[in-house]
Amino acid sequence: MDGMIATVLGIGRLRPAPGTWGSAAALALGYGLHRAGHFPLVLAGTAAAILLGFWSVARFTAGMADKDRSEIVIDEVAGQLIALCATSGGFWFAGLPRDAMPWPGLVMPFLFFRLFDIWKPWLVGRADRRRDAAGVMLDDIWAGLFAAAASIAAAGIYHGVVMG
Repeated sequence: MDGMIATVLGIGRLRPAPGTWGSAAALALGYGLHRAGHFPLVLAGTAAAILLGFWSVARFTAGMADKDRSEIVIDEVAGQLIALCATSGGFWFAGLPRDAMPWPGLVMPFLFFRLFDIWKPWLVGRADRRRDAAGVMLDDIWAGLFAAAASIAAAGIYHGVVMG
């Protein structure tokens, strides 16, 4: 069971780039949650992914030398959902309907999350260097938070400056 959660039903075994496949699955999941229940459901799904991620990664990698295995993608799901919380929350707090999310609201958090997850700046890299089960989750949580902040900034620039 822990392996199915850690690999997100085997999505982590897809090649190439299992992390990108995991992020894409999270994007679809997050959009579905947003459409079904708006920001509160996205937030609940994010919390569930984080909790299940810490639990399943620790169990799945117990006794393994390499804790950060490429087939583990629950961390990408958690981080990507964190990034999507920025868009979903923005729509929720602005009073916009759940079916009004345009494509940039999905694509930008995805691109920013992949950027920070691959680049691993500052706290993302520090968490990644832990090389333990918690570090597997923490680097993507940080990448998700950075992606959420970048998505909010990009939306602010677009709506405040470009659309003026």
